Parts: sequence; C-alpha cells; structure tokens
Amino acid sequence: MRIGTPSIDFMAGRQISSTLSLIFVICSIALLAFDGLSFGLDFTGGSLVELEFASEPALEKVRETLGNAGFKDAVVQAFGAPTDVVIRIAQDDAPKAGDQIFAALQSAGFEAQLLRSEFVGSVVGEELREQGGLGLLLALGIVMFYVAFRFQFKFSVGAVVALVHDVLIVLGVFALFDLDFDLTVLAAVLAVIGYSLNDSIVVSDRIRENFRIMRTSDPLKVMNDSINQTLSRTLATSTTTLLVLFAILVLGGELIHNFALALTIGVAVGTYSSIYVVTIVLLMLKISREDLLIPEKEDDIDDRP
Repeated sequence: MRIGTPSIDFMAGRQISSTLSLIFVICSIALLAFDGLSFGLDFTGGSLVELEFASEPALEKVRETLGNAGFKDAVVQAFGAPTDVVIRIAQDDAPKAGDQIFAALQSAGFEAQLLRSEFVGSVVGEELREQGGLGLLLALGIVMFYVAFRFQFKFSVGAVVALVHDVLIVLGVFALFDLDFDLTVLAAVLAVIGYSLNDSIVVSDRIRENFRIMRTSDPLKVMNDSINQTLSRTLATSTTTLLVLFAILVLGGELIHNFALALTIGVAVGTYSSIYVVTIVLLMLKISREDLLIPEKEDDIDDRP
C-alpha cells in the first residue's frame, strides 16, 4: 500500500450502510408516490408575479385582496427580503394575469413595484415535465452503456444503482419538505448525475487496477485498498465543491436557492455512494479478478511452448 495512504476498513460497515441506503431509498419512493413533488411554475403552467412593497405587507391582507379580485387560489409567499413577495397562480391560461394581480393590489392601496411577471401555459408545462423525466432516464441509460463499455457490465450496474440512489434521495428531500421543483432543480439533479458518475468512475478504475495487480483473491481487501487510495482525491473534490455550494446557498438569493440545495444534497450523497453503494453492488454481483483480466490473444496462446 502507498506510504501515507489511510487504512480505514470501510467494508466493515457495509451492512449498516446498505441498510441505511435501503431505508432512505424506500422512504424517498414512498414520499414521491404518496405526496409527490411540488412542481414549480415551469412544470405546472400558470403565472408568477414578484413584487417589492414599500413596507413589509400583511400576507393575509394580500391574499384577501387577491381573493376578492377573483384569484382565490393564489399562493402568496415572502421571498427573500421582508418587503419582497412572490405570488403564484397555477393553471391560469391568462397571460396577462400578472398585470391584473398588480393592478388589483394597487387599487387596494398597496404601494408596490413590479419586479417580474412570468407566464407558462399549461401545455408547455406538461411537455417540460415529460421531457425532464425522459431526460433523466436517457442520462441513466447512457451512463450504463458507457460504464459497461469502459469497464465491465457489473461496474455499469453498480454505477447506475448509485446514481438512482442519489437522485431518489434528492427528490425525496424535496418531496418531504414540499420544496418547489422547477427547471433549475432539474438541472441540478442532472448535474448530480454527472458529479456522482465522476466519483464512481475514479473508484471503479482503481478497483479494476487493484484486481489485476494485487496478489489476493479477497474482494473485500481490494475494495478497502481502492477506496483508501482514492479517498484523499474524493474528499478534496467534494469539500471544495461543497464550500462553493454553501456560499451560493447563503449569498445566492432565493432564485437559485433550491438549485444550490439540490446540488449540495447530491454532492454529499454522491460522495457517500461512490464509496459504499458502488462497492456493495459489486460485492453482491460477486465481482472477481477473473472478470477483469485482459483476455489473451489467440496468437499469444499459439506461441506458448
């Protein structure tokens, strides 16, 4: 083993980690099945209006005013500063609903400035939702094909299981806390797939090397040595990435808050899955040195004495 390389027995905790992963994945699936995601305007269609009031408004009074103006299902929320308010009207097919909301509040005596007004038709929102789901499935399929070609089929199964594990946990957190899932969060989820795959490939590459060069047939030792040899790189990458994401979470504002949150969860879970989920799946598939030996050419076999 290399000088300075840690010798942590990661595989000793494989049963605990696999149990925890299974619990989190099952809980995430249950949350998605029964509660579902709180899709943002991008996916549901409707109108969004962001207003800056002269002083902190009473949200109940704003809701009452909008209800009297015919917007009974308007969602009124504080957004960033105490004087900033965002108003959402779901499934509203009137592109000028934002202007009507602003006019109704002005008529009621509210002093406010219109910061932005967005409209997404319900048909467009449904198409985006379908295309987003297909994009996730396509990304996972491409990953499985690439890893199978680059390494070996068992590695591709391990990588895809780890990616599904990471994505489900991110989606489960958003379902649990009823956080808005919009196009920026979908972009973050796709970024999580790329980040987690990169980590998994680094570990997998070292596992393949060690299976070929180490004089042992014990897969647990190969896994432990491979994880320890790549640990410093894994921790350095994830730590620096998380520092940037924490800065965005604190200073980036409300518009990209959920994007940064999804990436933060995904990077943390992806680091864990590259250490445990990939290796546990490989052990379950009974990966062995014979699976990774380079096949000898027929000419070499014929030249043997």
